[in-house]
Amino acid sequence: MTVKITQRIKGFKVIDETLERPLATAEQQATGKPATVVEMDESLQRPETLIGMTYKIKSPLFEHALYVTVNDIVLNAGTPHEQRRPFEIFINSKNMDHFQWIVALTRIMSAVFRKGGDCTFLVEELKAVFDPRGGYLKKGGVYMPSIVAEIGGVLERHLIAIGMLEGHELDEHQLKYLAEKRAAYEASQGAVALEPGDGFPAGAQLCNKCNTQAVVQMDGCATCLNCGNSKCG
Repeated sequence: MTVKITQRIKGFKVIDETLERPLATAEQQATGKPATVVEMDESLQRPETLIGMTYKIKSPLFEHALYVTVNDIVLNAGTPHEQRRPFEIFINSKNMDHFQWIVALTRIMSAVFRKGGDCTFLVEELKAVFDPRGGYLKKGGVYMPSIVAEIGGVLERHLIAIGMLEGHELDEHQLKYLAEKRAAYEASQGAVALEPGDGFPAGAQLCNKCNTQAVVQMDGCATCLNCGNSKCG
């Protein structure tokens, strides 16, 4: 059906009827009172208690560690539509040199969380921030282009933990394949000792797919021992 719009559009709202279906709890069935699914939006008030997780970031760019805390709200608790969503984020550190931009970043991110909808785009936006002075390698050989990108990595870990993002874990066959490749490489190198705290052979190069210093030359082909990426297919 065509509808003619005769007035100027000042705003809009997407309505999904599936989000307004009643929750069939035992108590509501007994009383006959209908209920609707609670969704994340700006009108949702902060409860007295939130569930939180704190992540530690130790970067060579800072003398002191950063502690990132993400607090979640549980919507529709005890119903089939129960879900956990991020509500606010805080970053604390003894280092006060970057206090202003850290406070600004956390307030903007918290506002995006409370706005509702899909907030997973923040992960890619933060991870795409590069420090003009250059990045650094974390323990384990993972390359971080900036401290902001590492905050994005922390947010990604949290969203995976609460089910908003899918993980990138390798399956059993891939892990077995990488273990065999790694054993073969170490045997060919005469069991060269690993670099302290690295976990991958000394002299490994940076992988352009997983940003981990785990690429070695095997049988004339560059192979990543972390994600399995290889130029030879």
